[in-house]
Amino acid sequence: MKRLLTLLAVLTIGGSQVAFANPELQKIIDDPNQWAIQTGDYANQRYSKLDQINKDNVGKMQVAWTFSTGVLRGHEGSPLVIGDMMYVHAPFPNTVFALDLSKEGQIVWKYEPKQDADVIPVMCCDTVNRGVAYADGKIFLHQADTTVVALDAKTGKVVWSVKNGDPKKGETNTATVLPVKDKLIVGISGGEFGVRGSVTAYSIADGKLLWRGYSMGPDSDTLIDPEKTTHLGKPVGADSGLNTWEGDQWKIGGGTTWGWYSYDAEENLIYYGSGNPSTWNPSQRPGDNRWSMTIFARDADTGVAKWVYQMTPHDEWDYDGINEMILTEQEIDGKARKLLTHFDRNGFGYTLDRVSGDLLVAEKYDPAVNWATEVVMDPKSDQYGRPQVVAQYSTEQNGEDVNSTGVCPAALGTKDQQPAAYSPKTQLFYVPTNHVCMDYEPFRVSYTAGQPYVGATLSMYPAPGSHGGMGNFIAWDGKEGKIKWSLPEKFSVWSGALATAGDVVFYGTLEGYLKAVDSETGKELYRFKTPSGIIGNVMTYTHGDKQYVAVLSGVGGWAGIGLAAGLTNPNEGLGAVGGYAALSDYTALGGTLTVFSLPN
Repeated sequence: MKRLLTLLAVLTIGGSQVAFANPELQKIIDDPNQWAIQTGDYANQRYSKLDQINKDNVGKMQVAWTFSTGVLRGHEGSPLVIGDMMYVHAPFPNTVFALDLSKEGQIVWKYEPKQDADVIPVMCCDTVNRGVAYADGKIFLHQADTTVVALDAKTGKVVWSVKNGDPKKGETNTATVLPVKDKLIVGISGGEFGVRGSVTAYSIADGKLLWRGYSMGPDSDTLIDPEKTTHLGKPVGADSGLNTWEGDQWKIGGGTTWGWYSYDAEENLIYYGSGNPSTWNPSQRPGDNRWSMTIFARDADTGVAKWVYQMTPHDEWDYDGINEMILTEQEIDGKARKLLTHFDRNGFGYTLDRVSGDLLVAEKYDPAVNWATEVVMDPKSDQYGRPQVVAQYSTEQNGEDVNSTGVCPAALGTKDQQPAAYSPKTQLFYVPTNHVCMDYEPFRVSYTAGQPYVGATLSMYPAPGSHGGMGNFIAWDGKEGKIKWSLPEKFSVWSGALATAGDVVFYGTLEGYLKAVDSETGKELYRFKTPSGIIGNVMTYTHGDKQYVAVLSGVGGWAGIGLAAGLTNPNEGLGAVGGYAALSDYTALGGTLTVFSLPN
């Protein structure tokens, strides 16, 4: 506790004084004609006020232009648009292109980092990157080898760079970054290699490390105040990141932070989730394994956690909690509340009060979910906030070297990182989902730095007794915790959604279709087959008073790892290769940006 108080004093008085908002960046984010950060806005709503393309004319949309990245792995994330410039990123080796939209997409500059190819086998689930961010005249990239780079937005020259981790220990990166005030918020990947997760704030100006909060460890590491940080309304107590671990297992405890970040400027809080505990064999790590599988609300200036909520204590299925936190303002029981909605890998859609951390809703957003019956909502119960595990699907209760069959969802979750969208017009969330189940057999594994630390064999397949496909695209009421409509898909929907003021919702499919549907009814209004499967996120912008919709295609990611990496053993790709084997009948590799507009 003394070390934490000393750190807080230093942060408040010296090294990282309280910073005010970044007005230039906020102005660009608020301008619907531009797209400055991957999430569209700090609330992670992925909603655009543009309505030139709307439900009445979207059926006339056509391809305006295309751009090839020259890379044949999975393309996640989206381009950015700042004024006349578009910034496009690619998976490993993480090339960044600056395109001049006023000159028909002419390449103004190209950044080509020189990374050691040895980082590739250390990356779980493809060599993806979820994109760059803009702030203060700089483009920020977090490379696969954990090098964080600030590039001059006009020239592409490196302004500063810093190493955030060590690939030799299994530390890599697949995520984007989030500029907040004078800080750049950065996570880390490597939960399948025993990496202890953390979130770090660097100075936007010069790359100086300002604070770092770990997912587990002593309070001085986790930046948790034992008396003020709460879990479901109660103080967490001293060393909460240690006392649910056995021995030193927390040092290789996982809880990595490779997902999305959101920010509430009024509360000055950053929200994000932590991933699975290491290993995937639950018998090797008794206890709740705090704070893996946890929603964090951290002070942007100090990194200190205001509240935490652990969704899947003592995870037994690899249900990482890293999916996006979507911030909204809605009425609950007639009272205006500042809400946070999160669609977890574990198959439950959560709504919390993002100021207090109070749990308001926890319901299944796929009826196939069977590993737990419910999340207890009675604050008086000793099980409050905990999922009630079904013994049949408990990989720990069934034991090591025993195959637990028919577990729903599969390890890649009812939804993985592919972000949902929210429309304030309909007050509905539009969620790309996986409709996939698994067999899961844990086995004992030993830790060696830089080597896989998984400890389970998986196989995946479509949810039985359903439509036969592996995905749905749904509309969700976050206040009621109910599905409003659902569209079946042949494969998982692995792209990020976009909702617009034109009453249209866009998403992409693994076969390569960009689809547009009516935000109220889900009726399909448009589809176009792009050159490869879509795992990128749909975005929109204007140029020359004309609205455009853009999406990266390039099959890969966890679902498409068999195609992307040329794998054929059904158990490879942590079980995804066999589950998605049929994908090769519908699409092939290739990284392309496709930009759409209405005809002139």
